[in-house]
Amino acid sequence: MSEVTIIGIDLAKRSFQLHGADRDGSVVFRKRLSRGQLLGFVSQVPRCVIAMEACATAHGWGREFAKLGHEVRLIPPVYVKPFVKRQKNDSADAEAIVEAALRPTMRFVTLKTEDQQARAMLFRTRQMFVGQRTQLINALRGHLAEHGLIAARGPAHLKRLADAIEDGDTALPTEVRELGQLYLEQIECLNARIAELDGKMRHAAKDAEVARRAQTMPGVGPITALAIETFAPDLAGFRRGRDFAAWLGLVPKQHSTGGKARLGRTSKMGQRDIRTLLVSGAMAVLQAVERFDIPNNGWLKRLLTRKPRMVAAIALANKMARALWAMLTKQENYRNPAAELV
Repeated sequence: MSEVTIIGIDLAKRSFQLHGADRDGSVVFRKRLSRGQLLGFVSQVPRCVIAMEACATAHGWGREFAKLGHEVRLIPPVYVKPFVKRQKNDSADAEAIVEAALRPTMRFVTLKTEDQQARAMLFRTRQMFVGQRTQLINALRGHLAEHGLIAARGPAHLKRLADAIEDGDTALPTEVRELGQLYLEQIECLNARIAELDGKMRHAAKDAEVARRAQTMPGVGPITALAIETFAPDLAGFRRGRDFAAWLGLVPKQHSTGGKARLGRTSKMGQRDIRTLLVSGAMAVLQAVERFDIPNNGWLKRLLTRKPRMVAAIALANKMARALWAMLTKQENYRNPAAELV
């Protein structure tokens, strides 16, 4: 057992496949353990590298293994797949994890803390409630459209439907009114829950130093700032701002060969939550630039005359990501270029 320098673990719900290897990759052992046996076995193994795919329960197990003194490496599953030999099974997956972890150029996922995962749950819960509210609104619109009552999409136009349901002069069957009222009560309950979660997120953004600093940039609100602290790894791990923007998927997708660069659409290969919020913030900035005469925004104005608004928003979100990397790595607040010219 002392020869083991790296262990690859294929995670599952109840059964875990372990693949132990030497420094040169030679097989030392292959084991299948239950959930209750895993932690006890790892606690008896001398300190080594433990590699796993960055999937469900990986961060929880990683924290437990780190407490025992082991070095934990989490690998994106897409980077493990090329190392699977022929047949796909638990043993082959565990061996492929070891092979991938031994590559000197392999990229690993930063182990998340319990606080980060708690805030991530806050984000996911809010997203779920917003999705359920949208589902209820669309269902209500569809049902009432069958009775000739048409309303535009979105929560802002829900009041028209509510007024029609409550108005006794509207030609709606009694059963439709009762069921419509049930929809409205459920939507109102979700509105209260979403507002409560928004308050918690704003409160958490005030307490976090990184979130407070990020909010000094136009277009970055408390939710976006908290998402950066929750989902992004240590920004010092990126060599430059473009690497952070590429990690978010805000750069063109490449399909280059023969020395000829071919750039396509936005890759969308990174963290979806942060990317979506940055694009939404960029759209808000563009709307302000179009409505008001904001100084020192000639680049955006010229871009809007040549490109669609969404393309301009992606470009601005890219610049915002690079600026956020500079702000958070250098620990500086946003400096308004227009203010510096005064």
